Amino acid sequence: MQNKSSEGTYNFIDLFAGAGGLSEGFMQVGFSPIAHVEMNPYAAKTLETRTGYFYLKEQGKLNIYYDYLKGNISREKFLEYIPERLLQSVICETMSDESLPELFERIDKSMKEQGISHVDVIIGGPPCQAYSLVGRAQSSHMKVPMNEDPRNDLYKLYARFLKKYQPEMFVFENVMGIESANGGETWKKIKAQLKRVGYEIEPQERNARTFGVLQNRRRMIIVGWKKGTNYSYPEFQDKTSDAIVEDLLNDLPKLVPGAGKDVSEYRSGEYSDYLKTMKLRSDDDVLTLHKARPNKDRDIEIYKRAIEAWDDGKGSRLNYNSLPEELKTHKNRHSFVDRFKVVEGKDHYCHTMLAHISKDGHYFIHPDIKQHRSITVREAARIQSFPDNYFFEGPRTAQFVQIGNAVPPLMAKGIAEGILSVLKQGE
Repeated sequence: MQNKSSEGTYNFIDLFAGAGGLSEGFMQVGFSPIAHVEMNPYAAKTLETRTGYFYLKEQGKLNIYYDYLKGNISREKFLEYIPERLLQSVICETMSDESLPELFERIDKSMKEQGISHVDVIIGGPPCQAYSLVGRAQSSHMKVPMNEDPRNDLYKLYARFLKKYQPEMFVFENVMGIESANGGETWKKIKAQLKRVGYEIEPQERNARTFGVLQNRRRMIIVGWKKGTNYSYPEFQDKTSDAIVEDLLNDLPKLVPGAGKDVSEYRSGEYSDYLKTMKLRSDDDVLTLHKARPNKDRDIEIYKRAIEAWDDGKGSRLNYNSLPEELKTHKNRHSFVDRFKVVEGKDHYCHTMLAHISKDGHYFIHPDIKQHRSITVREAARIQSFPDNYFFEGPRTAQFVQIGNAVPPLMAKGIAEGILSVLKQGE
């Protein structure tokens, strides 16, 4: 039996929240957050900022938020406008056996203050490197073998939250490799643990592009519901788009490597129907984080060759071994030979956004040869379906990590709509 919050909406707790992509989708559908738990301080600051955005929007005072983005007021001044109880809902803490008692205490206090006696949904997904197929491919270079990675056991902490708060449903998002990690043993343990605390579960492979995201991003969406209820796995509405990736990029100022500003003007007042329909840009938005990282002359030359190959009419990828010797710097000539990759501007979706973009932009080269650069933070955020009014805190490297690791908000919104439908049917 659900116990909605005092505002009459369903509530949720977000674990391993990251920059809030999954939470964003649930909030857009109308779910109310009880708490976000995230260990990374930059991501936690981003969550605080987004919490401020939603509060000021509700109060009709978004001008304060935009003043902050423009640098007209300090972060300290901006946060003064946000109720302390909302800021305290963002808990920057590493989840562990030792930290859980305090986390429970803080969340219990928040629930009491909000008049909430029951949690409706728990969402989140433990960091996925320990389960990922790419991670396993690189495991021979790691200090800790993949099967000994402590992140393999983070699901146990998730299960303890389920056991304590007994939500009606939960969403456990993760990578495709979760079912085969450690020869399938990890998945067996996860299933057993989640069932042991009182839930029926079902995993289904989902692709972000079926939720309207212009990105080919396959993920495992595990949904659980209380045993003995009439809930089931949601039916997600197909929102595959006819837009192309350039529809995400063409209204933004053209940049060369090293150019751009933290706050800037749009190239045009006109923007694509896709951006309008998906509400990724509005007439009131302030353009932030559209600043290109500098690139070495050697990399710029490689970028141009990669774009030329992609534009040859066949969509050919540059093979690293085909480069002239003077442009090659990597000793490894056998694996990752597609390490220079162009964003598929004319296609309906881009290849999967990765946190590795924080290290270099070689895997995400802008499709315009005249710009011959890697994509900006704002362009990466759009590919992940974050709206332009979403601001990422921290240095550029931290911003890219947050974006690359996130659940695309449009995908999260579709998942939230499915969960909401199931909950309403169960009333």
